Amino acid sequence: MATSDFNLFEQWPEDIAHGVHDYSSDTLKIALVAAANAPDVAADAVLADLTAIALTNLDSDALTISSSGQSSGTYKLVIQDKVILANGGDLPAFRYVIFYNDSPTSPADPLIGYYDYGEDLVLEDGEQITVDMVEANGALQIAV
Repeated sequence: MATSDFNLFEQWPEDIAHGVHDYSSDTLKIALVAAANAPDVAADAVLADLTAIALTNLDSDALTISSSGQSSGTYKLVIQDKVILANGGDLPAFRYVIFYNDSPTSPADPLIGYYDYGEDLVLEDGEQITVDMVEANGALQIAV
């Protein structure tokens, strides 16, 4: 289980204000990053700013959006729990599960946020962990 709440990258609010993200239609994905390459919320803005592990043996890097909308002035992005499954071999060690948007081209692959698992994890072939997205509250909320 993640040892922290979801951490947003500081570039994310500006990207929202400038129309970079459209969660009703964009494709969201995960990247996995080892402890030695910790993300910097102030400096990292796009996937290319990070040193992610190879995802060769990851079953799928796609996130599934259940809903994206607002009610009574609160926007909620609901993402289904993400199963990270090593398939076809072991996954290299990772500590951070990074969320990014794969759809925009400028900037390409803008970062959203991440979960910190506190230490490097290694998943051997066939092993899995589930990232709990707390679907009742949504992965992200914006309130006015």
